[in-house]
Amino acid sequence: MVIRKAMVKKISQMTADNLLKSPRQTPAWALLEKHAADLQGTSLQTLLDTPDRYSSCSLQLNELCLDYSRQLVTSETLNLLSELAEQTALAEHIELMFSGAHVNLSEDRAALHTALRAAASSNITLNNEDIYPLVETERERFLSFADAVRDGQLKGYGDTRIRQVINIGIGGSDLGPRMLSRALAVADGPVQVDFAAGLDGIELQELLHKADPAATLFIICSKTFTTLETRTNADMARAWLLQRLPEDAVASNFAAVSVNHSALDDFGIAPDARFCIWDWVGGRYSVWSAIGLAVAMTTGSKVFRELLDGAAQMDEHFRVTSFSSNLPVITALLGIWNQNFLGLGQNVVLPYDQRLEYLPDYLQQLVMESEGKGVRRDGMTLDHTTGGALWGGPGSNAQHSFAQWLQQGNASAYITYIATANGSDAALSGAHLLSLANMIAQAETLARGQDEADVRAGLAADGLTSEQIKYLAPQKVHPGNRPSSIILLRSLSPANLGMLLALYEHQVYVQSVIWGINPFDQWGVELGKLQAKTYASALTDKAKDVLPGIGEQLLNWSDT
Repeated sequence: MVIRKAMVKKISQMTADNLLKSPRQTPAWALLEKHAADLQGTSLQTLLDTPDRYSSCSLQLNELCLDYSRQLVTSETLNLLSELAEQTALAEHIELMFSGAHVNLSEDRAALHTALRAAASSNITLNNEDIYPLVETERERFLSFADAVRDGQLKGYGDTRIRQVINIGIGGSDLGPRMLSRALAVADGPVQVDFAAGLDGIELQELLHKADPAATLFIICSKTFTTLETRTNADMARAWLLQRLPEDAVASNFAAVSVNHSALDDFGIAPDARFCIWDWVGGRYSVWSAIGLAVAMTTGSKVFRELLDGAAQMDEHFRVTSFSSNLPVITALLGIWNQNFLGLGQNVVLPYDQRLEYLPDYLQQLVMESEGKGVRRDGMTLDHTTGGALWGGPGSNAQHSFAQWLQQGNASAYITYIATANGSDAALSGAHLLSLANMIAQAETLARGQDEADVRAGLAADGLTSEQIKYLAPQKVHPGNRPSSIILLRSLSPANLGMLLALYEHQVYVQSVIWGINPFDQWGVELGKLQAKTYASALTDKAKDVLPGIGEQLLNWSDT
């Protein structure tokens, strides 16, 4: 569906009032607060035992299924949340984003990461220009480059076949490619893809220790080519290479994703190894662009296109589906319900598939960098919370670390379990089913708990004395009533993974609209970077008077 300029203007006018109001001023917010108070005495176990609970609290798109039956919600909850979405003009804001309007107000930019996976027929325009040809041209360039390296057609210095690729980036230039490369990697791929991000250089040095210079390709991902962490590691990699090979090796063994061509010239990046990213693509939304070059090196172009197709399917679903059946909208509203009305400020993400071990880190940046804001889009101070903590890890390990806190501690969290119905290898199917059984058990015990009467009965059946039972029973009680959702993929196919990531991107956007914040800027990361320059000079010059507190002790102990 094409949205014309006049329609964009009309929608902008319709949403102008929304920019100046807090969601707390909407009628739906007050009704939700009352409704939350009314649900205080309702147990999840009672809700779960309601007939047709699962069928009424689950959604599916192709091979992705959401089960939110263990959330503390009723049909009334969902109706009120939908009213909140309508009263904050969500539908209009969705159309604004897809249309190419400058929804990133503080930087006066569009947010068109969806254009990176859109079909040619989408007619997405920016400043009245169809941007599909631009996207397609760059996509074909970096995917062809990746295939040429994988096939051995494009070689390193001295006509040496590339066997190792090291992606150097930070934040969105690292977390997304790293996560996807791990998730979609197959055994015996033609190249080994690794990642270096840390500013201290340790990660890169450990990779270089075993690397063959002529057979190693470095990908430098930095839009400006000035990002401190990335440029420091890039310079280190270049110096390492030139200690072992002639100057010409830089052109054959480096590629870059950047728009700073003069800096690329100075560094020595060959023209056909440079790839573009645009200012309407935020870093944490950029893995679909040439920033995903390392992913394409891992998977090949066919798999990367399938990843894009899956994301595009979720885009279309998000854009045209009614709120009540819309996966990103429902997951976003559940998050708002948990945080703003139930007081649960932490979302713990637990993937029960080891291939998704980096997914919580990726989602942490996506959610917390996008939603960690203290003012509204109009600059007014917020009068409600936004962007709670997101953290987690592989579910099997979590059961032996922080699951105790979730089950019996004073947790103010809700959980999102993410799993695949089919694991990575048929030979491991038994182990995979055991893992899934544990996930279901965790979700069920969190929701239903175990009261003291049941604990006492069990201890008595085990033959314990009344004194032993009196002592142990309170310690074995599980309070339950702790909400969770399960997102189940049929398999970890590229398309399914693409749908999952796009689901989270749109979830963030929905929440930002309702909360009235800008999810596409990140001013909060800038001040620390500026201050670090001052302290770096002070450490170099041993200027103790400039350094706060521990800085003097640092200098006393430093060997440099």
